[in-house]
Amino acid sequence: MITAKAYAATSATEPLVPSTIERRELGANDILIDIKFAGICHSDIHTVRGDWGPVPYPLTPGHEIAGIVSAVGSGVSRHKVGDRVGVGCMVNSCRECEQCLNGQEQDCLNGNVGTYAATDRDGTITQGGYSSHVVVDEAFAVRIPEGLDLDVAAPLLCAGITTYSPLRRWGAGPGKKVAVVGLGGLGHMAVKLAHAMGAEVTVLSQSLKKQEDGLALGADHYYATSDESTFQDLAGSFDLIINTVSATISLDDYLRLVKPHGALVCVGAPGEPLDLRIFSLIVGGKSLAGSNIGGIRETQEMLDFCAEHGIGAEIETIPAEKINEAYERVLASDVRYRFVIDTSTL
Repeated sequence: MITAKAYAATSATEPLVPSTIERRELGANDILIDIKFAGICHSDIHTVRGDWGPVPYPLTPGHEIAGIVSAVGSGVSRHKVGDRVGVGCMVNSCRECEQCLNGQEQDCLNGNVGTYAATDRDGTITQGGYSSHVVVDEAFAVRIPEGLDLDVAAPLLCAGITTYSPLRRWGAGPGKKVAVVGLGGLGHMAVKLAHAMGAEVTVLSQSLKKQEDGLALGADHYYATSDESTFQDLAGSFDLIINTVSATISLDDYLRLVKPHGALVCVGAPGEPLDLRIFSLIVGGKSLAGSNIGGIRETQEMLDFCAEHGIGAEIETIPAEKINEAYERVLASDVRYRFVIDTSTL
């Protein structure tokens, strides 16, 4: 077994604390990664605080992992020692079902293995990236191109692919009008990516507080949703709306902004159910959809796209001792736009 330094949650109410965790010995197809940076995702907070169900404490969260391969198993062929790699939200799947064979491991019909708080193939509970090392199957590590620094690449393993996938699937590109609801960790990546794809991009945010930032990130327009005239002036404007917020919104109001045959796609995950009048979909033949990260192949495609277009996350790098402070700041929307832990400080 490999002992790694880590930060762990011991309950839903206590702060995360320094800890050590055991990583499995390298199997034939495993790689050992020296983690250099780990992003803090809002999902980490939801999970460790029990918002989404029972938690197997103690738990080390983190599924935005960037690091260097330091050892490989005897059968490894995709990666070598010294490679720059990333690990996202999953570390295994059945690899046999229709979804896995189509490169959609995130939708594995037998359930993928999450990077933390999941049951691994050896029966242990997976532990995430707020740690010094991780052992993963080589098939679930992706190459980080040389054009991306590891710190700004880490959040791409969740925030990047979560927004890239629906933008690609619903055809963001030249001649398309895309709106992004919220300018946070997910939203700022959606703006950057949609702009690089050639779409006309609009940010829909509660206020104009981040307007200057949004325009600098690539948005063409910026509107405050607290202004009732926004929903009148922009009715029927967008081919695609990506909703990135975890707060409750009026689906009916936002569907009124969608063009006929357009789509509203939710990637944020509010804790409460959302109401919907079905006529908001029927009139205009509109679609309401959800999207969840992407497969390994698409994640690699996203990283290559980001390297080609010079896209990284906007980050604030912190030492491990500030993780709990960072959690509170995320909840207060006080981050521009993703916290990244320097794991050398563990």
